[in-house]
Amino acid sequence: MNSVIMESIVMGLIFSILTIGVVITFKILDFPDMSVEGTFPLGAFAFAKMLTLGMNPVLAMVVSLAAGGLGGYITYILFRKFKIQAILAGILTMTFLYSVNLRITGTPNVTFFDYKTIFQLFESLPKMLILTIITLVIKLILDWFLKTEKGYLLLATGDNETLVKSLGKNPDKYIAIGLVISNALAALAGALMAQSNGYADITMGQAIIVSALASVIIGDAFLKNANFLNRTTRAIIGAIIYRIIYGIALYLGLAPSDLKGITAIIVVFFIVYNNVSSKGLSVLKGKREENAKN
Repeated sequence: MNSVIMESIVMGLIFSILTIGVVITFKILDFPDMSVEGTFPLGAFAFAKMLTLGMNPVLAMVVSLAAGGLGGYITYILFRKFKIQAILAGILTMTFLYSVNLRITGTPNVTFFDYKTIFQLFESLPKMLILTIITLVIKLILDWFLKTEKGYLLLATGDNETLVKSLGKNPDKYIAIGLVISNALAALAGALMAQSNGYADITMGQAIIVSALASVIIGDAFLKNANFLNRTTRAIIGAIIYRIIYGIALYLGLAPSDLKGITAIIVVFFIVYNNVSSKGLSVLKGKREENAKN
């Protein structure tokens, strides 16, 4: 059981990077971005291609990051420039990237067990520690960015585009920035997942958005009253909790084919839990106010 928990935490750290990216689009910008299902495997295939060409794994991850950002920008172009609905723009990007991913390596599955990944490059360090460092660096950079002028304007764009326009700023710019950052992080998560598994597979992005949303919802449901935890911290904790639940489900003998159904059940459970607890708090607050008046 301990090994299951440890492996789940490792997967949770990888998923937390994806989840942080999804927080930017779904929670901050209120943008239903489906393109992460294409940029997640894009990061894996871009990394695999660069690694098999002899590139250093760290530099290969940078290439993955850039490739994912480009994928996010394509979604922005479809959404803003071509006036395509947000969810459809993401689906079109995801569909387009499916073909791109196959073209990158010319095969739907590529292994690189004979090549040094970042985990072999720093083989003296445990995998969990390497992933923890990467996750914390990303979290701290994003936390810092959201406190800059551009970060505040990104947050404001999600709340009120009209306000951003009244400040003489173009909200389109910040939508583009959000989509680029989100998909760049999704691609980086894909590259790390490929390195952890030892291969990149064309199907690795399927339903990945549901897993990311499950992590976001779990983080918000469990930690909504923990005001000292910011959105990136909740995303990381939510992703780890989600993967632990996922790992325990496998440990208990559930078939891998059942896992998508389990993910859906997890999402529904925590949405209901969140709604019920919020309603309960509202009722309790109302009673307190009524008693105060009396």
